Amino acid sequence: MTRSDPIRCEEVISHLLEYLDGEIDAEKRRQIDRHLQECRGCFSRAEFEKELRKKVQQLGRQKPPRSLQRRLKALIDQF
Repeated sequence: MTRSDPIRCEEVISHLLEYLDGEIDAEKRRQIDRHLQECRGCFSRAEFEKELRKKVQQLGRQKPPRSLQRRLKALIDQF
């Protein structure tokens, strides 16, 4: 594939997580950016992944209920 060749949906999806994590080289990022501007299916998938990550991060910040904390402490204290 040369620099001007368009990237295919399959390749976008296979690199999507790296793309969202910023762990992809600049040329591949430009190709994926261009593809996402033109392909509604891949754009929707990328947006879904972004929202899912945001929700998972938000859940990770919530404090567990006090009852769960007590049960876990009791289990740990047994060992």
